[in-house]
Amino acid sequence: MASPRTITIIALSVALGLFFVFMGTIKLTPRLSRDAYNEMKRAYKSYVRALPMLKKMGVSSILLRKSIGALEVACGIVMTLVPGRPKDVANFLLLLLVLAVLFFHQLVGDPLKRYAHALVFGILLTCRLLIARQPEDQPPEKRILSVNGDEQPLIHEAASEKGKMKVS
Repeated sequence: MASPRTITIIALSVALGLFFVFMGTIKLTPRLSRDAYNEMKRAYKSYVRALPMLKKMGVSSILLRKSIGALEVACGIVMTLVPGRPKDVANFLLLLLVLAVLFFHQLVGDPLKRYAHALVFGILLTCRLLIARQPEDQPPEKRILSVNGDEQPLIHEAASEKGKMKVS
């Protein structure tokens, strides 16, 4: 049976992946929700206006919105379907993206209700990454050394148990 840690990582990966596929798709096309798509267009125009440096670099609101949306969709697919290390890379990229979006919201002075979802999903991405990067807890195996017919624990294990109190 899978460990609770593994189940947690899988559940977070799938939920976060699907969320970012959904949000990225809304940024790319009006097919899911025309109102949400139009709201994204308006928001990204205000982000580019607030950062004139983007305009000087030739980054338009359309390019910014579509590149962020495409990155969200790609990383969301990886988080949902691809096993192993690529999930952690996608998780990290999405976390950086969420931080950038939070910066944009703060820059234009949006109220908390407009970016609360980004805060929550940023926290979830952080938790998933921390859980995934933690080493799996495995109980050490007891190794027995047979000396003159008597079974004794190995020396390094006996030394580590020396200061422990046995409770029965």
